[in-house]
Amino acid sequence: MRLARCLAALSLASAAAAAVAADNELSSAEKQQGYLLLFDGKDASGWFVKGNKPLPTTNVEDGAINPYKCGGGMVYTKERFANFVLSCDFKVSPGCNSGVFFRVGDPKNEVQTGFEIQVFDSAGKATPGKHDCGALYDVLAPSKNPMKPAGQWNHMEITADKAMVKVALNGEPIVETDLDKYTEPGKNIDGSKNKFEKALKDFPREGHIGLQDHGKPVWYKNVKLRVLK
Repeated sequence: MRLARCLAALSLASAAAAAVAADNELSSAEKQQGYLLLFDGKDASGWFVKGNKPLPTTNVEDGAINPYKCGGGMVYTKERFANFVLSCDFKVSPGCNSGVFFRVGDPKNEVQTGFEIQVFDSAGKATPGKHDCGALYDVLAPSKNPMKPAGQWNHMEITADKAMVKVALNGEPIVETDLDKYTEPGKNIDGSKNKFEKALKDFPREGHIGLQDHGKPVWYKNVKLRVLK
């Protein structure tokens, strides 16, 4: 009886291990859910930099994309996406400032045609603001700060479903907002100003995914996306 219980426990442990994918691979559950692997840890052919140039091979380091000094300040997916769940792991260097952009309509002007979820070395900050890690940049601050310190991997999930945008960081929901409520250029729904020239409700609802180079090394891996209808 004791042997049977041990064997059953081993079987469950093996099944659990099999359900967890290695870096830059899809688990069986993710495959069933329809996730796409946007980066396999080696081949960055699905990504480009401004000017429609291929991502330099030197920007792939130890199974991660590091957009630092990629040229043009941003690494983009060749594909465009509208409604989706995007997940990735990221690790910042000390003092790093980066971001995950989405629905970028024009790679020549990503700030005014897309949205940014801030990636920033702000671990430990008690009250995060609109420019700290996990924020919908210049629009909405995260409700809490579950970021891990520089040098450690963080897991981020971004959901863009029509007008709704949600962000979870290390399993903690931190941002949720309805873009249709942002009806005035340069103004947030809390009355504060933002830098956008048109109302967020009028921004593109489809575009490229981008990983920003803002002058410091930052690493992204396990970049996966599930399309929503």
